[in-house]
Amino acid sequence: MDQSRPVVSPSNQWDEKTRTRFKGKFYRLTIQLNAIVLCVAIAGICLFLPLIPASYRFPLIAGCLVIAAVLLVNFVKKYRETKAWLDVHGKKKADNDQQ
Repeated sequence: MDQSRPVVSPSNQWDEKTRTRFKGKFYRLTIQLNAIVLCVAIAGICLFLPLIPASYRFPLIAGCLVIAAVLLVNFVKKYRETKAWLDVHGKKKADNDQQ
């Protein structure tokens, strides 16, 4: 096997169906991670923004942090599933290349 090229190369070794599944999984994780960062950033901004009344400030911050925590739990679960899926499909392609 040629050691100069990577074992898993979505552009060269996967069929169209596998590539599409990986893109979908990757896009979902990317969007979720961006939403987590956005919720935490909004909570941080709301903490120091004086325009928001104090009676709304802390429930808004708590709501953003709860949403971020729920998304984080789901993100970690989906990340592990996607990593396992990628390991299986990458190993399968590597085994086929060695034969």
